Amino acid sequence: MPRPPVLSPGVSTSLNSVQITPRSARTPHAVRPKYEDVDDLVARVDAEEVEMGLLSGHERSRAEAGFADGNGHLEAKHRAPFSLEDKRAMVLLCVLYLIQGVPSSRLLGSIPFILREHLSYSQLATFALSSYPYSLKLFWSPIVDAVYFPSVGRRKSWIIPMQAIIGSMMLWMSFTVQEIMDNATEHVIKLTFVFTSLVLIAATQGKHGLAPSCWALTLLSDENLSYASTCQTIGLNTGYFASFTVFLALNSEAFSQKWGIPQLSLSTYLRFWSVICFSVTIWLTFFQKERKEIFRGEDTSITGVYKTIWSIVKLEHVQSSLLVHLFAKIGWAAHDAATNLKMVEKGLGKEDLAVAVLVDFPFQILGGYLAARWSRGDRPLRPWIWAFWPRLGFVLLAAIIVWRFPKPPISTGFFVFLVLQTVLGSFSGTIQFVGMSAFHTRISDPVIGGTYMTLLNTFTNLGGTWPKYFVLKAVDFFSIATCEVSESGSSLMVKAAECVSEQGKALCSDIGGTCITERDGYFITTGLCWTLGVVALVTFILPTARKLQALPVTKWRIYR
Repeated sequence: MPRPPVLSPGVSTSLNSVQITPRSARTPHAVRPKYEDVDDLVARVDAEEVEMGLLSGHERSRAEAGFADGNGHLEAKHRAPFSLEDKRAMVLLCVLYLIQGVPSSRLLGSIPFILREHLSYSQLATFALSSYPYSLKLFWSPIVDAVYFPSVGRRKSWIIPMQAIIGSMMLWMSFTVQEIMDNATEHVIKLTFVFTSLVLIAATQGKHGLAPSCWALTLLSDENLSYASTCQTIGLNTGYFASFTVFLALNSEAFSQKWGIPQLSLSTYLRFWSVICFSVTIWLTFFQKERKEIFRGEDTSITGVYKTIWSIVKLEHVQSSLLVHLFAKIGWAAHDAATNLKMVEKGLGKEDLAVAVLVDFPFQILGGYLAARWSRGDRPLRPWIWAFWPRLGFVLLAAIIVWRFPKPPISTGFFVFLVLQTVLGSFSGTIQFVGMSAFHTRISDPVIGGTYMTLLNTFTNLGGTWPKYFVLKAVDFFSIATCEVSESGSSLMVKAAECVSEQGKALCSDIGGTCITERDGYFITTGLCWTLGVVALVTFILPTARKLQALPVTKWRIYR
């Protein structure tokens, strides 16, 4: 009997166009094909949940106890325990994602706060270009998927050299980074090039159709494939926690003096992770074998995958969706790029910011869980749409906090209020992320689910990345700062763009002057982004999103 069509969550809007075989407690699927990506796996699991939702209460309870055979008779469900091989594979995947998360988190999280002491916002804008490879990796992912050495393995052919390069770059940087950071103004281009190279390599080693995510499909046994996303979550979040929260706290001089522990330098931190990278690379090279893969019938060549991507992009509804992604995050672009930097500039300790992020972490998990439940059914974009207004509201609240930021030391009450604002703002962002992910799962063509999901996720990430350079440039462009120098009872006002950086303020102080900010471009930039975000939301994003959500899933298919 042919396999029933793979359904996506929320098919109630298109049931008339989908033929469903006579329902039984979990109609068995044919032999499971080899999926290209973890995204394919997610789509399949969601489809099976929809099948369960079509059963009556009695049938569902019977299905929970076993599977049905072709004649409707229940067979005892056997859930295989974790084998030693699966346990080792899960640990390996967590470590691979951890190594991927460390350079990305250090770049996107910690380094700008250290550089802010030396660079202006315009110079930080140049450095922000380093994060772009994460949003553009779709363009070379087909090459990673198709080119490899059969004797080494499809995944190991890329993971081993990429991790060796990451470890080597970290080791090299550990001997030079402190000098570069201390003279960051003279080495902005060099810093940008080095970190762009590091992010490019990490992105190639990374997720969304590239090495670890695809390797999970052959490392784990079929019955435990669903734990691949769990490994991804644990590894990436642990890397973020280590490179942002832990590093910022231990790198803080105030935190070190308060707790009587040595201050952790960036050089030492880089050496530590270079050793981890080399150790894992050696293990993969000599001790970890890669299973052979069975490929499906469709074209998996480089040319074939690029043609598939182009076929997806040509769909009218996909084009509308991509436009929504590119402009959906403009309302909080300035907030994401500059608000925390401004708070640190106003006197918030980096270790206090790290604590705020630490408190926020469990609430992100809770928000993801609630949004996942809320996104079920035929309106997966509902939480994404509803969370827009509170998220824009918290952007305004954050700007007010920066405007009215008290002189240090800040009180406990204000810090608690600051943490609460951070948690609620991040909570709304998590709800939006999960809601959009549920929508992507629903509309992706199961036949090419990995490529489809990668395309949509690429534009989602790009929507939050592309404005950053322009936002940071605008903060300096709209700022007016002067260096006031008093001499012989008279006051000389000198316009100095350098006054927007800590180094410029120090230079002004060296000549006996004081930097005076007449106009802070942060507030103008935030206001412009917020206004553009609201206008785009009302006139384009919300109407388009509701229209796209109401479409039957067949409208998103290439192979119908």
